[in-house]
Amino acid sequence: MVLAQKKSTVVVWQPSHQTDTGVDFSEAQTCNTMVEAAMKKSPMKKEYKVWSLYEENLHHANVGSNTKLEHTSDVIEGKISGYAYEINKSNELKADVFISFHNNGGTKQHAIWGFIHEGDEYEKDNRELAARLTAAIASATDLTNKGVFGDSWPDRNDYRCKETGKRAFYSLDEQVNKAKYRVLLEIGDIGQSRDFLLNKKNLTKIGEAVKEALLIWLKEKGL
Repeated sequence: MVLAQKKSTVVVWQPSHQTDTGVDFSEAQTCNTMVEAAMKKSPMKKEYKVWSLYEENLHHANVGSNTKLEHTSDVIEGKISGYAYEINKSNELKADVFISFHNNGGTKQHAIWGFIHEGDEYEKDNRELAARLTAAIASATDLTNKGVFGDSWPDRNDYRCKETGKRAFYSLDEQVNKAKYRVLLEIGDIGQSRDFLLNKKNLTKIGEAVKEALLIWLKEKGL
């Protein structure tokens, strides 16, 4: 008898592609450094990075907000956005877990925030995963754990989930992103945490802490 092989869990990492936040500061580079550290941390699963930076024939490939229609779902002059490109790639890879890294701005708080999409069947699991990841980052650094929020909380979005009608983050919307588990991390503040975020050792520590916490969570879930 031939036993069916267990499907390998596919993890997709999405670093911010924003290069227009802060002065002499690249959120894309700080977040990519975290993601690269996470992906290099053993043991490795089926892991991929989706990133629109340097990709051609896209709009808002290196700038833009995850909460704005113009920057995400809109097609402009026949071109899709950087965010749409990244989510399409993730869906092609059949991601089970999707983790996005960003830096916050204007909070004046040296902290870590987790965000999850509201209203889909995996909301409870996503909230649990986000809590694990924010706690892991806070334990590994001096960032304050501000907890987990729904993606309507910022209340500045004009992108909305078609299912709930609530304001939402494009990359976390289950109508767009087909991964079951979707978490977005806002790590540090580009002003308050600037020196911290420009230190590669701190970024590596964050990436490794996220990977360790993720692996524990996946094992508990039997994934």
